[in-house]
Amino acid sequence: MLETEAEVAEFISGATQPLIIRGGGTRSVGRPLAGDVLELSGLSGVTLYEPGALTIVVRSGTPVREIEDLLETENQRLAFEPYDLSGLSGASGISTIGGVMATNASGPRRIQAGAARDYALGVRFVDGTGTIIKNGGRVMKNVTGYDLVKLMMGSRGTLGVLTEVSLKVLPGVEQTTTLVIKEVSPHKAVSAMSRALSSPYEVSGAAWISGAVWLRIEGFSASVAYRAAALQKVLSTFGENYLMPDADWSEVRDAKPLHGLDNVWRVSVKPSDGPAILNALSSDCQTLMDWGGGLIWVGNTGGDVCAIHNALQAHTAVLGGHATLIKASETVRSSVSIFQPEASDIVLLSSQLRARFDPRQILNRDLLT
Repeated sequence: MLETEAEVAEFISGATQPLIIRGGGTRSVGRPLAGDVLELSGLSGVTLYEPGALTIVVRSGTPVREIEDLLETENQRLAFEPYDLSGLSGASGISTIGGVMATNASGPRRIQAGAARDYALGVRFVDGTGTIIKNGGRVMKNVTGYDLVKLMMGSRGTLGVLTEVSLKVLPGVEQTTTLVIKEVSPHKAVSAMSRALSSPYEVSGAAWISGAVWLRIEGFSASVAYRAAALQKVLSTFGENYLMPDADWSEVRDAKPLHGLDNVWRVSVKPSDGPAILNALSSDCQTLMDWGGGLIWVGNTGGDVCAIHNALQAHTAVLGGHATLIKASETVRSSVSIFQPEASDIVLLSSQLRARFDPRQILNRDLLT
């Protein structure tokens, strides 16, 4: 197990065949890969934490839970609320911050606070030649190299292997409550979520789960009470609503209603197109919507999975979105395009970037095909 950045660089520079980049093993989305495993879970630990500056610097193999526990001691948090796919995929590993940032894993709060990449201040990574690269800074006042920092976020280890990330954190919240609207159709749900998100009441989560709309309100106690009451009045025309202070938003964040299903997709479209995606699905599919309708989780068991997958990607492409196969058998994952096929100009740009950062094409080769 590698424990230092120098060891990672030496491993990559000496590689003679493709490398499979692995941290906690909970975000292994894509077709089955062949090659040597580059295990990063040993590259762990917090190297700098300055609560007063709202910044933390961690090695990529650090468990997310460890970071969140440390932040809680100072009443701080990762505002982008990273999702955890281990329960969905059945993986036995532990989610690491490197995997979170490499996949830009952002939860329900993205609609208000932004994505994981928006909180990355700096990175250290090793490219495909074994060269160690540092970009960005360790504090918010240092804005050097933001573009390269963001380029690494969401690249899934195909441009370089993250070894350290510097993150902006935010203060915790005093109180949280969730306004629930019962028995709402998808189309009506999107309308209600849109109305809430365009209101002045600062909704930090907007989802449709188990046929009900969930709208989260966070902040100081007095503010939450006022905003929740006002929002109840604004949304009264959409149906019966009530407040649920103990709503478990990990149900939405981690798509828990779909756990146990054999096949799961993650679909991103404009919120107004969410109902069209749901209407196009067969009746045996289970779904939930997040991000006000812009993120849809779809799951099913049985049927012609390849046909469902291809139809879903084709329909999503027409709407300008993308559909990713998150969970399926190895046979299915080997025979379909896991990620939404890219437009020709994007393919050209992506290939040029990979040629620059990984000229030997050894980092997670064929992952994005």
